Amino acid sequence: MTSTNPPAPSIDGAALLDEVEAFHRRFNIFPTESAYVAVTLWDAHAHLIDAFDGTARLAFLSPEPGSGKSRALEIVETLTPRAVTTVNASANALFRLVEADGGTPTLLFDEIDTVFGPKAGGNEEVRGFLNSGYRRGAKSLRCVGDGSNQSTEWFSSFCAVAMAGLGSLPDTILTRSVIIRMRKKAPNEKAEPYRRRVHEKQGHALRDRLAEWATTVHDQVAEAWPEMPDGVSDRPADVWEPLLAVADAAGGHWRDRARAACVELIKAAGEGNEASLGVRLLTDLRDKVFCGADRMPTAAILEVLLGLDDAPWADMNDDGKPLTARGLSKLLSQYVRPDNTPIRPRGIRVGSGTPKGYYAEDLTDAWARYCPPPPEKSATSATAATPQVNGGEFVAEHPDESRHMLAETGTRPLRIAG
Repeated sequence: MTSTNPPAPSIDGAALLDEVEAFHRRFNIFPTESAYVAVTLWDAHAHLIDAFDGTARLAFLSPEPGSGKSRALEIVETLTPRAVTTVNASANALFRLVEADGGTPTLLFDEIDTVFGPKAGGNEEVRGFLNSGYRRGAKSLRCVGDGSNQSTEWFSSFCAVAMAGLGSLPDTILTRSVIIRMRKKAPNEKAEPYRRRVHEKQGHALRDRLAEWATTVHDQVAEAWPEMPDGVSDRPADVWEPLLAVADAAGGHWRDRARAACVELIKAAGEGNEASLGVRLLTDLRDKVFCGADRMPTAAILEVLLGLDDAPWADMNDDGKPLTARGLSKLLSQYVRPDNTPIRPRGIRVGSGTPKGYYAEDLTDAWARYCPPPPEKSATSATAATPQVNGGEFVAEHPDESRHMLAETGTRPLRIAG
C-alpha cells in the first residue's frame, strides 16, 4: 500500500495580514487607519520583492522628535526579511549591501534627516541610490580595487527601503514613497511598551509566516496587474502597484482597504508637499494675476504678486529682497510655450509705450501641465481686484473694485492698445 502525505494546509493571507496589522497596533500609534493598511502591505511586499518590477519607499516623517518614527522602524524590522537598520551609510556601502550574498536586504534608514536635512549637505550619491533603487534593473557603475589596481563594476540598488526622519525629504524621493506623517501621541492614545527581548521573537514568528505565505502566492503576484483606483496613474501608480498586488493576493477585505488607503495617502501627500517655486508662480499667475486676462505687463504682474499674503514673492531671499522682473523672467524661462520655446517677456503696447509683459497664450500649456486644477468658482462670483487686460482695456468686474484698488496702490489703470 502506497502512503501519501496530506497536502499542506493553505495559508489564509487576509487573516495573516490582520495579525501583522494587530502587531503594529500594539506598539505603533499611526495617524490614520490608512497608515496601518499601507505599512502592513509594505511589510508583506518586502517578502515578495523578487516578484515586482518596482518597490515603494516607506517614509515615516514628522516635524518634531518623539513622534514614534524610530519605533515604527523597529517593528518593521521584526517583520521584514533580511532587515538591516542604519543611521548613516555611504553610497558605496549601500551598493555592496544590496550585492551581498544571502538575498535582497530590506534597508531601514533611521534619522534620514541627517542625510538630507538642511545642515547635511547634498549627499547626491545616497540620493541617487534611493532614487534608482525603486526599479528593478537599476545599476550604478563603481570603481573597485586599491590604489592604481582598480576596475569598474556594475552594482544593483534595487531593494525595499523604509526611512524615518524629521522634516521632509527631497522631492525625488518623496514621489517614490508612501508617506506616513507621524505625530506625538495624544494623552488618550496608548501603546504597549516594546521590549526587544520579549517582542522581537513574536515579530519574527509573524515574519516567518509571511515568508511562507509569500512562497505560495509568488507566481500569482508576479503575473498580477492590479486595478488602480480612479485617478491614480503615473508615478503614484508605480508606487502602489506592488502593495495592491499583495492586497489582491491576500483577498478578503484587504482589496478594498488597500485601494481606500491608496487614494487617501496619495491625496494627503499631495496636500502636504509644497509645490516647487516655479509651480507656485505659475499657479499664482493663473489664479491671482491673469484671472482670465489675455496679457499683463510685467510691472502689473509684480504689483499683484508682491501684494499677495502668504506668498513668497515679497521676500524671496534671506536678505528679504522681493521678486524682480529679472527673477520673474528667470523662473518662467524654465517652462515652455506651446511651440516648445521658453516663456519670455514680450512687448505689450500701452498708450504710446511698449513695456515688457506676458501673454496668457504663452502660459496656457504650462498651466495645463504643471498646475493643480483651478479652484471652483460660481458663475456669479466676483473676479479678484487684479489689474486685468482684456480686449485692450484694464478691467475689473465691478467699477468700485478698480477705484478701491487704485486708491490703495496709487497705480494708474493701464490701457492696452490692441
